[in-house]
Amino acid sequence: MTTTPFPAIARRRIAAGIGTALLCGAAVPAAWAEDAYPSKPITVVVPQAAGGANDVIARVVAQRLSQQLGQTVLVDNRPGAGGTVATAATARAKRDGYTLLLTADSAQVTSPALYRNPGFDPVKDFEPIAPIATAGYVLVATPSFPGQNMADLIRLAKAQPGAYSYASAGNGTLNHLIGEMVQKAAGIKLQHVPYKGSAAAATDVVGGQVPLSVQSLPSVIAFIKSGKLKVLGVVNPQRIKALPDSSTIGETLPGFGQAPWYALFAPAGTPAPIVARLQAEVNKALESPDVLEKLASVGCEPFKGSSAQLAALVQSDLRKWAQIVKDTGATVD
Repeated sequence: MTTTPFPAIARRRIAAGIGTALLCGAAVPAAWAEDAYPSKPITVVVPQAAGGANDVIARVVAQRLSQQLGQTVLVDNRPGAGGTVATAATARAKRDGYTLLLTADSAQVTSPALYRNPGFDPVKDFEPIAPIATAGYVLVATPSFPGQNMADLIRLAKAQPGAYSYASAGNGTLNHLIGEMVQKAAGIKLQHVPYKGSAAAATDVVGGQVPLSVQSLPSVIAFIKSGKLKVLGVVNPQRIKALPDSSTIGETLPGFGQAPWYALFAPAGTPAPIVARLQAEVNKALESPDVLEKLASVGCEPFKGSSAQLAALVQSDLRKWAQIVKDTGATVD
């Protein structure tokens, strides 16, 4: 039995078809990877220790995103050097949307003013995804502290310059910088005691080892409610819903006020469709009654916005905090 060969034109068509299939096959995985995102767990790096505002906000949002995306969203705490170590490491992570950074404004926009070489460029090294929340911040004291409010603290500190200490979450953290701002605005001198995280700082103030601390509400609201800490003043420009009877520092020192923010970023070069997907999912999460309730319970409020709005905020805050660091003389020594 003999076989009849294909005509030449048929052979050419088959070869062309195979070539087209191979070319399409080479392109399909990239398209599939984007369309199927996420196809595996996502890690959200938090460059601060567990127990602080950034950690609490990250866990609330990560839980909701896990439900929306159908994939586990893990929170990875990597504290150190005011958040710069983990931030720099995340900037070098694979640009595929599976390693993200949920960070405070302090680590992202104050570090360039405080550190000669923070290890990252907040504009060039990151794709802004979306703002997430603002947090309540308070100046708290151990119950035995003789003052009850900001006016008392100013009077006591002026009578004994340098006699009182304040604990922070570490050099270069927002707690540290706000403490420096309070001193500058009030014309007083306090001693800075840096800790390795806000939880450790708060614990020592509760125990009376250090009399004062600037803290995020998520870190200390339970201590405040139980009477283990007292609020001398709210850092935010307006009184906060979680502590409606606590006056702001600005009520004693007109013009004083900060509203710390937290936001989600990806390494620069992450595909635009993935960034857009994450932005949409974050904003969807911030509409969830469950998320809103959890944020409110720890003194935080949702902060919805686009990646473009977050990029503009980073640029403006870089200039603002550079001036604040210059004015206060804050250092990371």
